[in-house]
Amino acid sequence: MASSSSLFSDGLTASGITSKKNEEIAELIDCFSKIQYRAKETNSKVERIENRYLDLFGKDYKYSIIHNANGEVCGHYPRKIVFLEYESSDHDKDRFESTVQVTKLQDLVNRSKMARCRGRFVCPVILYNGKHICRSSTLAGWGELYGRTGYNYIFSGGLEDAGAVSDDVPQEDDDDAVRNGDSQLFDKVRGHDIKLLRYLSVRYICDLMVENKKVKFGLNVTSSEKVDKAQRYADFTLLSVPYPGCEFFKDYKDRDYTAEGLVFNWNQDFVDAPLTIPESLSKNLNINWREYQSWDLVKQTQNYLKLLIHIINIDDKSGLLVHCISGWDRTPLFVSLLRLSLWADGVIHATLEPAEILYLTIAYDWFLFGHMLPDRLSKGEEIFFFCFNFLKHITSEKFSAVKKQRRKNSHFRDTDFTVEDICQLKRKDRGSATSLSSDFSLIQEDSPAAMGSFNYEGVELISAGPQAQAAWRKGRTSSPQNVLWSKHHPLEDKPLYPGVAEAKSSSSSSSNQSENNFMRPGSNPLPVPGSNPLAVPGGRCPPVPERQARLEMVREVFLSAYSATVGLKSSASPSGAITGLLEQFARGVGLRGTNMIV
Repeated sequence: MASSSSLFSDGLTASGITSKKNEEIAELIDCFSKIQYRAKETNSKVERIENRYLDLFGKDYKYSIIHNANGEVCGHYPRKIVFLEYESSDHDKDRFESTVQVTKLQDLVNRSKMARCRGRFVCPVILYNGKHICRSSTLAGWGELYGRTGYNYIFSGGLEDAGAVSDDVPQEDDDDAVRNGDSQLFDKVRGHDIKLLRYLSVRYICDLMVENKKVKFGLNVTSSEKVDKAQRYADFTLLSVPYPGCEFFKDYKDRDYTAEGLVFNWNQDFVDAPLTIPESLSKNLNINWREYQSWDLVKQTQNYLKLLIHIINIDDKSGLLVHCISGWDRTPLFVSLLRLSLWADGVIHATLEPAEILYLTIAYDWFLFGHMLPDRLSKGEEIFFFCFNFLKHITSEKFSAVKKQRRKNSHFRDTDFTVEDICQLKRKDRGSATSLSSDFSLIQEDSPAAMGSFNYEGVELISAGPQAQAAWRKGRTSSPQNVLWSKHHPLEDKPLYPGVAEAKSSSSSSSNQSENNFMRPGSNPLPVPGSNPLAVPGGRCPPVPERQARLEMVREVFLSAYSATVGLKSSASPSGAITGLLEQFARGVGLRGTNMIV
């Protein structure tokens, strides 16, 4: 009796903690959607966000701070930029300790900031096996460079940074140079940028721009490494992987948030950057890169993510830089997907729970690095929503950074647990989702193993017993193959099953059978909490791999918070499908807000 009471108490405590974490996500998104972050304009909400992400980083890493008080280095970077030195939570495995001296790094940052557009310098944001994954903007063009150089000179009392230029930087004219002095200025500032890249051991530079240079009003306002005629970046491995800018995501929103079949128009006048990937990096991925202009948004994003994961795995010593133009739309998209994908593999942020990693990546990768969510929402450019809804398309092991041989040595195997063994889900009678238009698709599943869209109001991990619970809380770095998420019902012990997230695409959403031969009740594009489970022969569900379960959990927490705060806007929703669907979803998770759908 005592043990039963203790279990009930523990369940309520865990549920309360989880509910609080989910509320934090909703509060963060609400703040993000209303406030444009500026380092020199902080308030109590921003300070709470700063303290929270520092705490989350500290759970798994020893880190130092690159100081950016009041935006002195960059006005739209975090005031406290985290430099991850090494993993500190797991002392039983080999650690990759950083050899970077933070004081020297701070000096290099201060010297190199003018080399890149808007001063958004190369910044390390993810530490993976001792290698830094970095982000930045593209290279600044001569107009911005001269403008900011003159501004800094005037307001610094005539004192100019006299940093030395590396001897191995070529002394040739830049492609934009019109005077001999231009080359010297570019040599100087880009020389500092190169020094910073080398200090961080970055070898690979992935450029997401669809242009060689950004042109406005007939003037080149930015440049890029791939068109530096002086070949200053020749020692780096440069990849041109053009990806549509944030404007393209208005088309995604106007198609009722459907990315399948949405193909970018590569014939526009400003698009002049071809896909360029060294054969040594592309030959082992089984991707026909020549067809990239025919890919829809889903396939393009998937293939680019595969490429980035491949790059960080093939070289044991070298890091990666990802950038677009300003570095605050496409760049956080891929940085966030990389962080979440590696976390789902259990190789970074090993002790963080789904709500915690979600908070970290929204707060740090998006909000504090300057993504302009209020502006993007006003224009319908919902790249932020696309990022987290896209998680359903990368649950497969094809996107895993962990080698299969290594996974086979894991303590847990695929056959150790099933959904029935671990999940206890409460079945609620809901209206049938089949009444929704079968032609409408808001949120669709790509993976045939799209199981695990679990019912939750306050979501928490349910263990098969004390040992499994301890394994999750204390030993999550062991990368078990199956981790299952569910709502805990201490007063009920009915074995129930999770529903299946629905249709693969709008054109096939009326199909009554999935690729895994599981029956579908109809075209329910958003997994609605509490929807009737599917009848499975034998009364058992297949095991859900850890990676899939983690990513689906992150996505569900995001969707519930987003629908309760920002909501989705549809210009042509048939029969009010978006409104009814998301309202049902929000009621199911207990996060119904006042501005669900506009």
